[in-house]
Amino acid sequence: MKIEIHTVVNGRELDAAVKPNQTLLEWLRDDMQLRGSKEGWGVGVCGSCTVLVDGRAVSSCLMLASNAEGKDVRTIEGLAQGDELDPVQRAFLEQQAFQCGYCTSGMIMATKALLSSNPQPTEDEARDYLSGNICRCGTYKEVLAAIKSLAEKFPEGT
Repeated sequence: MKIEIHTVVNGRELDAAVKPNQTLLEWLRDDMQLRGSKEGWGVGVCGSCTVLVDGRAVSSCLMLASNAEGKDVRTIEGLAQGDELDPVQRAFLEQQAFQCGYCTSGMIMATKALLSSNPQPTEDEARDYLSGNICRCGTYKEVLAAIKSLAEKFPEGT
């Protein structure tokens, strides 16, 4: 048995059939071939699977794909516009805010959501917002530097 949904993924409107117990992460990775979001622990605590749903950061390992009905889903693959990186992606590169890269897509998506809701976060606000995103390599200092540079370059938000 499958459930029919209508959703938008990375700006593309589509109809899809999803399994009742299939997570959004499984659907995006397995069915849609969008593999930027990673499964870390699978219980919503590491942030490596973070995507935007209607502009809000969501742990896609916890959300059922059927709950994407009528929603706008954006993954790391949907941030760049052609060959032009999103400002958040560019800031992560400039500040070298990654090492192994496993958490990077989730960190970028969470940062995008943070700056959309709070374009001028304090360091404490950024730390608090990103507390659900774990980097085992310890690039938190560089991530915070990327957020600070974005707040300076884009005072109205990215």
